[in-house]
Amino acid sequence: MIKVSVMYPHTPGARFDHAYYRDKHMPLLKSRMGDACKSYTIDKGLAGGAPGEPPTYVGMCHVYADSVESFQAGFGPHAKEILADIANYTDIQPVMQISEVVVG
Repeated sequence: MIKVSVMYPHTPGARFDHAYYRDKHMPLLKSRMGDACKSYTIDKGLAGGAPGEPPTYVGMCHVYADSVESFQAGFGPHAKEILADIANYTDIQPVMQISEVVVG
């Protein structure tokens, strides 16, 4: 099992619409990927490690798939549509990471 994490760094003055991300963007991704997306989670950043510090990431998602190949097969054909939707909820450049799920 792999996890594709997409993280949006906290950036002062940047726009991130959490409701749109939760209610529109991630359901769009899931509907296009179908069974290639086993599940996903969404995180909303609240705070950093020190009191009063802003979160490192304002928002992030984690998409679970059987393998990198199955993720690419599900995402690839719809990448243009899914990536174009980013402008509808943020102006932040996301950071991505693919991880192997060791314990889950």
